[in-house]
Amino acid sequence: MELRVLEKTDEELRIEVAGEDHTFMNVLKGALLETDGVAAATYDMNPEQSGGQTEPILSIKTEDSVDPLDALETASDSVSDRMGTLYRNIEDAFASAA
Repeated sequence: MELRVLEKTDEELRIEVAGEDHTFMNVLKGALLETDGVAAATYDMNPEQSGGQTEPILSIKTEDSVDPLDALETASDSVSDRMGTLYRNIEDAFASAA
């Protein structure tokens, strides 16, 4: 995954997330919206046929002096933790079924 910061202020961040699709971007956006201090999180991904960008652009707006990069790190950690929990639950389910 390649990341490219397009715009960064104290309360806003726009970042290109190369190589990802709606599946990952929706999960990340959801985690951001659950993160304290995040006022808004969205992404835009225009299909190549439209003449727009082909890589998703993630936009984050924060409040209460929360740095948007810190919010992104917190949300990313949350996604990673949830995936680890899901993986362990799947392993347990297969072990119980055997």
